[in-house]
Amino acid sequence: MAIEEEFSAGKLLGKDHDALHLYMQEIRQYPLLTAEQEKVWARKVQKGDIDARNRLIESNLRLVVSIARRYQNQGVSFMDLVEEGNLGLMRAVEKFDPELGFRFSTYATWWIRQSVDRAVMSQGRTVRLPIHILREMRSYLRASRQLVQSGNHHPELSEIAEVLEKSEESVGKIIRFNEPHTSIDIPVTKGSSQTVGEVIEDESLSAQDETLLQEEVYSHLSEWLDGLKDRERKVVVHRFGLMEEEEMTLDALGEELGVTRERIRQIQVGALSHLHDILQRAGYSEETLL
Repeated sequence: MAIEEEFSAGKLLGKDHDALHLYMQEIRQYPLLTAEQEKVWARKVQKGDIDARNRLIESNLRLVVSIARRYQNQGVSFMDLVEEGNLGLMRAVEKFDPELGFRFSTYATWWIRQSVDRAVMSQGRTVRLPIHILREMRSYLRASRQLVQSGNHHPELSEIAEVLEKSEESVGKIIRFNEPHTSIDIPVTKGSSQTVGEVIEDESLSAQDETLLQEEVYSHLSEWLDGLKDRERKVVVHRFGLMEEEEMTLDALGEELGVTRERIRQIQVGALSHLHDILQRAGYSEETLL
């Protein structure tokens, strides 16, 4: 059976939630690979070994589910998100070079996100919105989730606007574009008290797996940031809360560095451009960090 057919989310998941539950049980049987095992299998993939290709894909299916979770409620069904993510995973297996020194899961995350991103932007809505609006919507959703997690309450418009450093009016426009989708909250099976979201939460990557992925990314973070100028590094680190540093607003950073808010914004833009080039050379994007 062709690898695309074998791992087609459409075939594995079907269209009902019983199939989703079965899929989650199915992928849990595939063990995660150690760094050394990844290198062994990846080298075999480079020689055309189909079994090795299957093994790398199987061991990372839970990673796809974990990433797809972060894109729910954006107009694409969860099953479709997983299917698109699996296509990105397959692409990552084809492109991965084990001699670069990175874990495969770190490398695959970028490809999976790219694939799911494209699906959300192209399939998410009957009425197509400009890409910059869709990106604004994702920023809004991320800020909203962060506020909910930190304060255990539904955030006010003013709170979200403050986090995004935008006017309440502009954030309000983004909210109006964001029509909710609630399919993730319906029961897994008829009469069940467990929702699809709970199944995904419980049966995707374990906390240990998530921590492993984070540690792998951040193990290279200092090296990547060292490629920036000192002021660029400071701005990026504090604007996005990297390296366990406190997030700071444009105004706060401007005051600390003795420059205007607009100057900090310019430094940030330049730093992200340089960081983009650094990460592209390593086979990643800035989304890997931010």
